[in-house]
Amino acid sequence: MSRIAILIPARMTATRLPGKPLADIHGVPMIVHVWRRAMEAELGPVLVAADDARIVTAIQAAGGAAFLSQREHASGSDRIAEALGAFDAQGNYDVMINVQGDLPTLDPLALRSAVVPLADSHVDIATLCAQITRPEERDDPNVVKVVGSAAGERRFRALYFTRAIAPWGEGPLYHHIGLYAYRRAALQRFVALPPSPLEKREKLEQLRALEAGMRIDAMVVDGVPLGVDTPHDLERARALLAPHSGKTKQ
Repeated sequence: MSRIAILIPARMTATRLPGKPLADIHGVPMIVHVWRRAMEAELGPVLVAADDARIVTAIQAAGGAAFLSQREHASGSDRIAEALGAFDAQGNYDVMINVQGDLPTLDPLALRSAVVPLADSHVDIATLCAQITRPEERDDPNVVKVVGSAAGERRFRALYFTRAIAPWGEGPLYHHIGLYAYRRAALQRFVALPPSPLEKREKLEQLRALEAGMRIDAMVVDGVPLGVDTPHDLERARALLAPHSGKTKQ
């Protein structure tokens, strides 16, 4: 059986919401909410890989583990790769789940779904998607779509990721959720690759893996967690996570 570690990259320098890992949500920093959701999945140890000592302090104060990475990294994948090398130099963990640090409403059960495709030895990376139900999301370039072919129950083999409406014609569209479960060797290969042409054009780093011939499978889940990128998103997160709201996801 695979041994799983969950890594959460977090940085203070987001342009639209500076300092967002420490944004207050009912008296708790947002990054701590994300860490708690990851812990609730009960898949393995959870490590926050941060670019700022204040994030490390917040996680440690909550009882968690955190690693202070180099400040400059091209992507969250690069940040977790550095943290993994320090956390598990012996190679005890062979599956890494990369959870974005701005998903405070993440359903822990979704994390469990993310590792399912890795039972297939042909799959290098696994991710999540959900059917688009809001008409305005179909042509929103901020809503990334996954185009895939059926590979099992509620599972697709990803053929492409795009900000455009795809595929064309009648039928459902699927909203990609930016959470990845990597085999350790796949993560190491991925971060060693240079950015690919389609990755640079679409501004989607997962296309680097597809262009290199790596296989990505996506599990279909029932909802999309709220990604906090703006002050408006932060207010929505506060409403969703309000005490006694009964809501944990979008």
